[in-house]
Amino acid sequence: MPVPGRLLPPPPGGPAVTAPSDRGVLADRIARSAADPGDGTAGVLGWLADLAQRSFTTAERVPLEELAGWKTDPRTGDLVHDTGRFYTIHGLDVTAPDGPVPHWRQPIIDQPEVGVLGILAREFDGVLRFLLQAKAEPGNVNGLQLSPTVQATRSNYTGAHRGRAVPYLEYFQRRDRRTVIADVRQSEQGAWFRRKRNRNMVVEVREDVEVREGFRWLTLGQLHGLLAVDDVVNMDTRTVLACLPLTGAAMHEGDGPATGGTADDGFREALRRSARCADGAAHPTPELLSWLTDRRSTVELRTRRIGLAETDGWRRRDGRISHERGRFFDVVGVAVRARGREVDGWDQPMIAAVGTGIVAFLVRRVDGVLHALVHARAEPGFVDVVELAPTVQCQPDNHIDLPAAARPPYLDEVLRAAPERVRFAATLSEEGGRFFHTRNRYLVVEVGPAGVPEHPDYRWVTLRQLDGLLRHSHYLNVEARSLVACLHSLRHPNRGES
Repeated sequence: MPVPGRLLPPPPGGPAVTAPSDRGVLADRIARSAADPGDGTAGVLGWLADLAQRSFTTAERVPLEELAGWKTDPRTGDLVHDTGRFYTIHGLDVTAPDGPVPHWRQPIIDQPEVGVLGILAREFDGVLRFLLQAKAEPGNVNGLQLSPTVQATRSNYTGAHRGRAVPYLEYFQRRDRRTVIADVRQSEQGAWFRRKRNRNMVVEVREDVEVREGFRWLTLGQLHGLLAVDDVVNMDTRTVLACLPLTGAAMHEGDGPATGGTADDGFREALRRSARCADGAAHPTPELLSWLTDRRSTVELRTRRIGLAETDGWRRRDGRISHERGRFFDVVGVAVRARGREVDGWDQPMIAAVGTGIVAFLVRRVDGVLHALVHARAEPGFVDVVELAPTVQCQPDNHIDLPAAARPPYLDEVLRAAPERVRFAATLSEEGGRFFHTRNRYLVVEVGPAGVPEHPDYRWVTLRQLDGLLRHSHYLNVEARSLVACLHSLRHPNRGES
């Protein structure tokens, strides 16, 4: 058994690099990695704990007025960097005539560049492993989390910060050094980012790769096990993992009776059928795409950039920007000091959510095939108005003062679920580079055979259908992609084992 984190030569006579067009063979190899628990999760958690003792990162809240390198535009009130690079926080005026709240204004992050979220893959003894880094982001509630091999904005990798070069970036820029497994542009949080996109990539190499301090090779089975641990696998890793072609693969060793956890044999088999079978969907894919296109064509959501000073209902006081009712989120200042990053220290504004949110899929078995209930959700920051979201995606306390019609459908189904219906539960952090201590409770909740009434803005879909949509940009939002990765983690009995 190869030791994760130690460089090994390719096995003699090993298989040739799989062409990305050979989807069946590729899915089969990835599924084999998902079925392999490696040396478990305990060693990875110990490695993270040891690195945390030797790393140095602090993120101290400071007043917005004291952020070094940032200024408030005297005309608009916008928060902008002195260089004009990185990102801006300005105001957004939103009109949604058919929504429960027809009009509002809010702060939003504007970062008009495409970053790279890339994971390097390499085969060891016939099993694909993925190179992850232990990265401390200023917004992480617990310091180090597992990040992609490369997690960098364009400003970072073009040197706008005047810091050190981004390790391993060349594998994602030079076509002659890798074989592409996944490469697709995806959105980020449409409620807090204006048209933000990142390039989600997984590339495979055959050559030796130097493993730097803070990086480690892991099987997909190990990563799936670590998804069940709170605040370990970061948001950027989750969204890239969701883009792996995992459906349609054959059965592998390790696909067998449950040895623990919450997923029973029947549930796991229904999930595998959902991933493997091209037939059995409650809504055929052409019908699903037509429904989504209709929602994108008919939902009216108008946005207009305004100055941050014009965001009615928001107040700048005590060194931060907050909603007058204390709901939603704050805009706060953070001073960061770090060791091992491209730069050793910087200041920045960040969004800090008020409270822990709920992100959940309701799932049900339809003729033995598991389906997830997705929501055609409009958010002001999306490029194409509507993307497929989880069944529930909200902070419940934000709806206390809103009209009853604004309460998310199916929220009570999730909150009142009996423990035996909860198939996955973990509290996971959102992107720590822009969001400060912002976390959601990720849940997969199974409903009975009768299911729940299907709201016009919702559809039951299979995991294979979701995988097909993830080959393309802007179909699933970032919260749904995280949950797809969590769903895949339930296909094998090694989830959460050490």
